[in-house]
Amino acid sequence: MSKTEIDALTAEFFGAFDNRGGKPADLARIRRLVIPGGVIVKTGPEFTVYTVDEFIEPRRQLLGGGRLVEFAEWETSERTEIAGDIASRFGEYRKSGILDGEPFEGGGTKTVQFVRTPEGWRIAAFSWSDRP
Repeated sequence: MSKTEIDALTAEFFGAFDNRGGKPADLARIRRLVIPGGVIVKTGPEFTVYTVDEFIEPRRQLLGGGRLVEFAEWETSERTEIAGDIASRFGEYRKSGILDGEPFEGGGTKTVQFVRTPEGWRIAAFSWSDRP
């Protein structure tokens, strides 16, 4: 059951950024998926460490302000290890959209650390590295 729950949580996380078909991205759900105090790290090209709110705000502006439309990202492969109430997932992902009127595609690697809380599995931390 845990792997199924983690798969669903991961899909819900990726889905938070989806604004295809004119629907708004649901970035507020990230506050529900990530535990309070969760750590978010972008490794490059500019190494950045975010709080949940610091991570959400620029994406809210980008995805909701019209610069990035028809955007989606999705996992293409993963491996998940679960040990009791902790889990780690390492995966590859792809993304596509229209940024400033120009189509683009990309991808990268994400690693996600999960913990089982009284409310179910949540994200404790995640990091990613984009590939050009």
